[in-house]
Amino acid sequence: MVGSKKNTWKLVVIVLGLIIIFLFLGFLFYRFWVHDKPKGEEPIQEEEVFEEAKVQIVDEENPKPVFAVMINNIGVARSLHSGLQDAFLVYEMVVEGGITRYMALFTNQQTERIGPVRSARPYYLDYVLEHNAIYAHFGYSEQARMDISKYGIQNINGLTQSAAYWRDNSLNVASEHRAFTSMEKLMASASSLGYSLERNKRYAFSYSVDDVSLSFADASPAMEVTIPYSSSTVSSYTYLEDQGVYARYVNGKAHTDYVTGEQYTAKNILTYQVKNYAVDSYGRQALDLVGSGDGYYITMGKAVPIHWQKDSREAKTKYTYLNGEEVILNDGNTWIQIQPTSQKLTIS
Repeated sequence: MVGSKKNTWKLVVIVLGLIIIFLFLGFLFYRFWVHDKPKGEEPIQEEEVFEEAKVQIVDEENPKPVFAVMINNIGVARSLHSGLQDAFLVYEMVVEGGITRYMALFTNQQTERIGPVRSARPYYLDYVLEHNAIYAHFGYSEQARMDISKYGIQNINGLTQSAAYWRDNSLNVASEHRAFTSMEKLMASASSLGYSLERNKRYAFSYSVDDVSLSFADASPAMEVTIPYSSSTVSSYTYLEDQGVYARYVNGKAHTDYVTGEQYTAKNILTYQVKNYAVDSYGRQALDLVGSGDGYYITMGKAVPIHWQKDSREAKTKYTYLNGEEVILNDGNTWIQIQPTSQKLTIS
């Protein structure tokens, strides 16, 4: 019995000793870690970072210049079209003979083949001016030559800046349909000519990161869009609902890229009509682009009436809904179809 009691007391002493040791260690922890910890210092906690969504079609924070490139659209050259999907904006207007020509605008892209590049026409300069773009062309009409000089337009002319272009002699077409350029060549030529390589003007359009649904009372379905320019040139679009874009056609055939083989698409379409008339025996045109009128903004399978107004050749064209609000484009590429008043627009 006596031995048993001694063992019990030993156990009690050991337990009490352990309790004292733990209490002492706890005191030290509080004294030197918690109590003496600088006020305001809290344990670092990971915070969830939300990155603000940005427009993808243009880099609004990168001030690279805009290049406006004249694109040949005569029948034999159409199958050679290259790089147009990279353009954030393309204008189509009529030229002589009932054909059209495109002016494709590029900025932050690295497109390696753009063309075929063709000659300047004076009314395209109205949009070069409002975008403050560097104009890339291969030759010009006499009026375009005078206007480029008159307005001091920075331009890269293939007739004098051969380093900016090359002719693809593997193509079985006339030499005037074989001129191509690239963003690298345009930037290098602009630099050699002493042009500013920073965009000093905001983009002509505002873009929305979230889809603009066109939920207006006057909006109508726009699954098929047909825009004739003449009996020989008809642009048209079919809405691809699963992709949210319009597939592009010319004269009923898919408008495809020579390099990729893929059909061109558009996120946004702006279309309106202006008067055009011949100014010489060759049939070169003039267009009444300064003024105002009505048209349509087409996107996401809908069309809504708009109003356009351009106060001078240099002025930015204002596009508004009929209630006066500015047209905001969906985040994606845009085709501006400026059609002759003699032709009929069809939207269904």
